[in-house]
Amino acid sequence: MKYMNFSRANCKNCYKCLRSCPVKAIKFKNEQAEIVEDRCIACSHCLAICPQKARHIVSDLERVKDALSSGKKVVATIAPSFAGVFDASPGKFVAVLKKLGFSYVEETAVGANVVSDIYRQYIKNCEINNYISTACPSVNYIIEKYYPSLVQYMIPTVSPMIAHGKILRELYGEDSLIVFMGPCIAKKIESESFLTKEIVDAVITFDELNDWVDNLHINISELEDCEFDRSFLNSDRNYPIFGGIVQCVRPELDERGIEVISVSGTEECMELFKSIEKGEVNNAFIEVSACKGSCIGGPGMINNEKGYYKRVQKVKNYIKSIADKDGTSVEIKKQLDFSRTFIDKSITKEIASEEQIAKIMREMGKYGLEDELNCGVCGYNTCKEKAQAIFEGMSESNMCLHYMRNRAESVRNVIFENTLNCNILLDGEMRIKDINPAAESAFMVKSQNVKGKPITLLMDDTDFKYVKDTGKSIISKKVSLPKYNLDFIETIVYIEKQDIVMVSMVDITKEEKNKEKLIELKENTINAAQQVIEKQMRVAQEIASLLGETTAETKITLTKLKKIVEGENDSIL
Repeated sequence: MKYMNFSRANCKNCYKCLRSCPVKAIKFKNEQAEIVEDRCIACSHCLAICPQKARHIVSDLERVKDALSSGKKVVATIAPSFAGVFDASPGKFVAVLKKLGFSYVEETAVGANVVSDIYRQYIKNCEINNYISTACPSVNYIIEKYYPSLVQYMIPTVSPMIAHGKILRELYGEDSLIVFMGPCIAKKIESESFLTKEIVDAVITFDELNDWVDNLHINISELEDCEFDRSFLNSDRNYPIFGGIVQCVRPELDERGIEVISVSGTEECMELFKSIEKGEVNNAFIEVSACKGSCIGGPGMINNEKGYYKRVQKVKNYIKSIADKDGTSVEIKKQLDFSRTFIDKSITKEIASEEQIAKIMREMGKYGLEDELNCGVCGYNTCKEKAQAIFEGMSESNMCLHYMRNRAESVRNVIFENTLNCNILLDGEMRIKDINPAAESAFMVKSQNVKGKPITLLMDDTDFKYVKDTGKSIISKKVSLPKYNLDFIETIVYIEKQDIVMVSMVDITKEEKNKEKLIELKENTINAAQQVIEKQMRVAQEIASLLGETTAETKITLTKLKKIVEGENDSIL
């Protein structure tokens, strides 16, 4: 069952999770992080470290609430690290759980008591080269999946949580609901494993418990102190403290002259395991924890102002405060089986050939050794390790930030340097940040000579200030710069976040000159036509004038002829 993964909506591709994962169990596909369960060691630090809180962890809280509301017998087993987390005294803490409805409340140290006894017997009776503690589920996963040759050294017994779960089940009945509360998210997965099914029913982290109590607005100070339902030997409360397990088995180790090695943190554990594989560590009892500082540094602790060392001190003070109280070993009514078998769960990976690696490297823009920065930004230690991950389908080429940056800068520079438009970048004070070659040519300047200088050295800054002050872009405005005999169509945009004014100016000087010539040609044509028309009018007028004179003369002549003719007729008569 997948108990934890990343939220699909919030991943920002910062790769911080992958950088924190020692076994690289995080896959990126379509720029989304995803935990690969088969490779995961369940340390959950990738989720705790995520700056976007893009995490999804399955919670058993509602299941527990339902059981409590239905009147079911619910039993809590509390990790001893609780004393380093909550401000309430142990008595108040137990009282809160009783207030929530828990029927019985015990410390998981009851199970630690059983595990310590098994460890002691195993060390006495079994002679092997090394002894590796198995209380931490994440460390168990590391060995089984990545160092299976060391399985032979793992002490074959269950964790204190499972041991206590078995005891509680036997003590309070099969119908009870067993709930573990602690700082470890890996316990959620351990409780669901086939080896521990129906032993621990639910796991709640201290963080979840704290939110639950806060939401109910319980006034803890008004509650009467309650005691844990059973007492036991105090030494077993040391389990969550670094070196705590060793304290519980120290006499047996000293008796056999076995060296002690206590290690916390996944990377430190893996380094130690490599040394064991090489035969560099012998005759040692190895106490290991995946969380730095052991369980008190677990990812399920409450995220508050308390630092690690303050938590350690609080747990030690709690153990010291009850040191004088009577304690007894855990009594088990019937023989219970606390053994566990660890197996080889190693992952088989197909290794890419040199040719395949070289091809992938070229796809990442890495053509030679000088391109292999091995910076680790992507989460992988080397570029070739990253190429292998791409081959396995665990990574993508664009996860190389340097490659993407070089690619982006290359495209930007090509566009900026080679565009025919005059591009200018100004800061909020109207000083020139950058200027491209086209602008250098148009304004007859060199970039290095004008960077950091006011734009007013080149042109009026009224439009630029307007865009910066109002936030309103100017799009395709025609401007003329007589100083340079140039005409432009300017577009100005203000980027508030970077406080940059972007100016793009399209040179339209030739087009404007062509327009002037066209207008002049049109005017000349019109003038010529007007002259022709005027001349035609004059000719027409002259012709009309001549025609008018001729007509008049003809009329006079005809009139005279008419009179003569009329006179001749009268004389005849």
